[in-house]
Amino acid sequence: MTRDNGAPIGDNQNSTTAGSQGPVLLQDVNLIQKLQRFARERIPERVVHARGTGAYGEFVSDSNFSELTRAAPFSQAGKATPVFVRFSTVIHSKGSPETLRDPRGFATKFYTDEGNWDLVGNNLPVFFIRDAIKFPDMVHSLKPSPVTNIQDPNRFFDFFSNEPGSTHMLTWVYTNLGTPASYRKMDGWGVHAYKWINQQNEVKYVKFHWKSQQGVKGLTSEEASQIQGKNFNHLTDDLYSEINNKNYPKWDLYVKVLKPENLNNFDYNPLDATKMWLDIPEVKMGTMTLNRVPGNFFQETEQAAFAPSNLIPGIEPSEDRLLQGRIFSYADTQLYRLGANASQLPINRSKVVSANYNQDRQGNSDLTQSDVNYQPSQQVPLTDDPQYKSVNTSLNGTIQQLAIKKQDNFSQAGVLYRSLTEQDKKDLISNLAGDLGQVINPKVKYTMLSYFYSADKDFGQRLTKAVNADLSKVKVITQ
Repeated sequence: MTRDNGAPIGDNQNSTTAGSQGPVLLQDVNLIQKLQRFARERIPERVVHARGTGAYGEFVSDSNFSELTRAAPFSQAGKATPVFVRFSTVIHSKGSPETLRDPRGFATKFYTDEGNWDLVGNNLPVFFIRDAIKFPDMVHSLKPSPVTNIQDPNRFFDFFSNEPGSTHMLTWVYTNLGTPASYRKMDGWGVHAYKWINQQNEVKYVKFHWKSQQGVKGLTSEEASQIQGKNFNHLTDDLYSEINNKNYPKWDLYVKVLKPENLNNFDYNPLDATKMWLDIPEVKMGTMTLNRVPGNFFQETEQAAFAPSNLIPGIEPSEDRLLQGRIFSYADTQLYRLGANASQLPINRSKVVSANYNQDRQGNSDLTQSDVNYQPSQQVPLTDDPQYKSVNTSLNGTIQQLAIKKQDNFSQAGVLYRSLTEQDKKDLISNLAGDLGQVINPKVKYTMLSYFYSADKDFGQRLTKAVNADLSKVKVITQ
């Protein structure tokens, strides 16, 4: 054994003392280092997506898709790109059971030829809100009360009663997909629209969808309760055991593609994160296989830093307001958690050499060998390259603080409800009534009921009956 500086340890069982009865000496550097390191073992827990499980694999492109994007993973048929995927819960804490109802994070880090690309999404296709300015408030409402430390439906339905756009996502979350049976048996969605740019600087808007080859399966509330009593790590255990048994899970990556001139051809805003692109065909891009479990949970899964700002040539963010906020907040969160040099950690380090003039800061392991740490300079050839400039986007408007137009808050929730089987509808009503029935404030409860009634009358009627509310009052609110 050695200390962190490599010096050998003579006795790791007994502190150095001043005689047999004397106090411990400050000069016992092994003791001091052990206590210091132990007290610093925990990095700050993620505020969201704290409970996570990671695995390695690769993505293989089906074809050369250079007419759509210059992005490296799609440049030729059969091209393999290493990936690391982290599945997670969104709201619950790091040690929480994996059986709890919650959206599941589905974050994929592509280690490409031109840097790391993070596709940071969820197992559900939409989100609760459409503007990042609401994100801290939404999460606060879903987290435990700052007074009681208990998660309370009275709090989060109070928030969502002021957010009619949340109706679509709430309908998804309270289906059985809100409690996945397996990480292997859930789809992943990019949620946001992104821009794809090809070599000719032609722009397309795209949405990403990981389709599980294992199928999709959720748990009923009863099944989730039974599993929780036996194994609250069931999702991690299932994923790791299947990979270790060489039963490697696979997902096909599909995209939906829109031309910029078609963005206004809908009754909703396609850049609204509460919406799906209905009736737009999907194109299969390739297949991802997860085939290796991390060797160390902390160094790999826990220190893995994902951010939508990790983009590569050929992929740019759309004007989606929620995505625009996430581009800043996710990267900023990782700097807070892991330090300014988080990208130098092995799990986050790109496969290509990082070359810039960022310097110093805590945990810097890069070796600087030149006294030129600025640009432009006449002395070194490290310069920018115009071919990688952002694509030009025409703008016309006024600086404003206004909600988007064409909100259409309820229709897609109705489409989802009507697509469910009768048993899935019953489970949705039961799951949702279990929480909504706990709401004490009648204004909050009836507002939420009016949202679901606006989505689909049968949906609203059955839910109103399930929480013993007055349907006539619900109808009055929706008029």
